[in-house]
Amino acid sequence: MNSRKLLSETRRTFPATKVHCQQPSRILIVDVTSPSWTNTCSILSEALENTLCLACSLPGPCRVPLLSLYVVQSQQECLLPFTQVKENFARIQACISELRSLPREGCFPPGGNGVVQAVQDGLQQFKQYSRHTAAGGSTNSSAEITILTSQSSKEMVKQLEEKLKDVDLVSLQRIQVTEVLKRDFLEPEDVQQCMPAAEPSSNDIAILRIDIDVQTVEDNVISLEMLFKTWLYDYSTESEHLHLLLPSGAFSHATAPKPTLMCLKCDLQERLLNPAVLSGMADGTGRAADLNSPCQMAAWPATVLHKLRVVKALKSEGVCESVLYGLPFIIKPTSCWQLDWDELEINQHSFHALCHSLLKRKWMLLAKRESQNTGPNWNIMVHSYYIIAPSNSATLLVKAVAIRELLLPSTFPALLDEQPEQVHGPIESALNSLEVEVTYNPLHLKSNLYKYLKSMLCKPLQRQQAQPRDQRPERHQPKQHQSRAKATVTPLLMAPSPGQAFRPAAAKRDYCERSLLPKE
Repeated sequence: MNSRKLLSETRRTFPATKVHCQQPSRILIVDVTSPSWTNTCSILSEALENTLCLACSLPGPCRVPLLSLYVVQSQQECLLPFTQVKENFARIQACISELRSLPREGCFPPGGNGVVQAVQDGLQQFKQYSRHTAAGGSTNSSAEITILTSQSSKEMVKQLEEKLKDVDLVSLQRIQVTEVLKRDFLEPEDVQQCMPAAEPSSNDIAILRIDIDVQTVEDNVISLEMLFKTWLYDYSTESEHLHLLLPSGAFSHATAPKPTLMCLKCDLQERLLNPAVLSGMADGTGRAADLNSPCQMAAWPATVLHKLRVVKALKSEGVCESVLYGLPFIIKPTSCWQLDWDELEINQHSFHALCHSLLKRKWMLLAKRESQNTGPNWNIMVHSYYIIAPSNSATLLVKAVAIRELLLPSTFPALLDEQPEQVHGPIESALNSLEVEVTYNPLHLKSNLYKYLKSMLCKPLQRQQAQPRDQRPERHQPKQHQSRAKATVTPLLMAPSPGQAFRPAAAKRDYCERSLLPKE
């Protein structure tokens, strides 16, 4: 995937909100007039469905709060008006099925203003939805538009520039134009993802006061899936996520009563989704991570400002993998809009200098997390420690490291230099038969997780949990009148009428049947 930012505003402000994680609403516009729609249709539908089943299954606030889907044929058509994604997967899946059933290649002539009209209609729909839900406390104040097309992205941007000059774009955060190309049509720099970003000119900035990103992606499920998965990131820019505290060294003031600290303001980004929480939320057995736990640091939702104080440096070869645990997180310079440009620039340069120096020295950093919780459950401060490792990119990797209380004894015999030939030969033969790859690529492996999540999200509530016998409602019996001769009459049990028959709530789902991922 290659990205070029064409237009940029000089300064963007976001309305204040009480919600810590403010995710933008999503408007997806699919241009089906492209010549390769026959192939794109199925892979686009699969990639979109896969991503949205993740969004519906993740705990906490929904990472894609609202979604609207447009298709552009001879004119625009709204397949899905703004819909809350969470707890509406069945409706979204029906919409994707309708997208799959659209006529294929050659049915609609390319060209026209259908995409621009869809953008305008989507913005109008979002404004109406926002006004309608404002009384209920909704804070979805911004939207992002993603346009998928096989037409020339440059021509598409020109149309948007020309037609949207006089349109109110206050609620629009960004437009992303994604040109879907077959691999044969990708240029070498697109394949290698090394094309430098174009600098926006002053004329570009004067046209629209928003960001327009242009991307090219390959026409396959994995590339489109990774495009949609960017929706799952935390897009809140109201505050930084992490303060990385370093000793200021020789730069500290001589008159300072105690050593001062250099503070790098950073954001956290997830590298992986937590599979245990993901599968647990789907079947009802899991719960979101406890952010107040002293041994837990999470990038989602970014409701807590983490502080990591660097206590010492470590040689990279001296850190054993067996003492690292938990999910890794990416550390990058903050993009908090509340900081002024000078501070953002200095902070970014300082962060890049740290990455470069650590990589050159082959060092890692050992940092202690300063606990922010002073509640009654943790009246004794419990500190957690983390390893911060550099990479070839302008980011750092942070992962929890074991401490004394968690470590178990590990006394293992030393490995012998030589092994008996009768066992060494078969082992060597077995290893020689294996296929060897230079690097591990997780995109080559699947676990049927998507199928599992979709089956759990679409499973209706079929059974009611059995009630104890003493809690069951009593059955009504007709009153029986005995004759004077005290003749006994056998009471008849009355069956409940159709109106009284138990019906499970249609909105609920059976999330209690399975708690483990199926094995392949």
